[in-house]
Amino acid sequence: MRGRCHCGTVTFEVRPTDGVATARRCDCSLCARRGAVAISAPLDGITYLTGADNLTLYQFGTKVAEHWFCKTCGIYTHHRRRSDPGEIGVNLACLDGYTPFLPEVIVNDGINHPSDGPSGRAGILRFTPEVSE
Repeated sequence: MRGRCHCGTVTFEVRPTDGVATARRCDCSLCARRGAVAISAPLDGITYLTGADNLTLYQFGTKVAEHWFCKTCGIYTHHRRRSDPGEIGVNLACLDGYTPFLPEVIVNDGINHPSDGPSGRAGILRFTPEVSE
């Protein structure tokens, strides 16, 4: 799959784990504001074609996850996962020919992340948008 940021400065190819079948959202403080749907790929599953030097890193909290954005247009392209640092999540909206407007998207419970200790709990919330007739 090929992808790019909004302005086209950052272009890449990604080898996803299982196509869009791994599409997820997260409800942690950053992901809830970002609103992106991400698909899974192995850490070595992304190849930058152009603009790798135009990516900027944002980290917070435990600083395990690495969130990458285009310096020019600000679009989130991908992140290295906190739940599995050997894996990345790629912004589905950045991939050519794909849309984040899927009929159903799993939402990971990032607010109560299991790595946060006893208060953390693993969980998946399912969000299915209502269809108006």
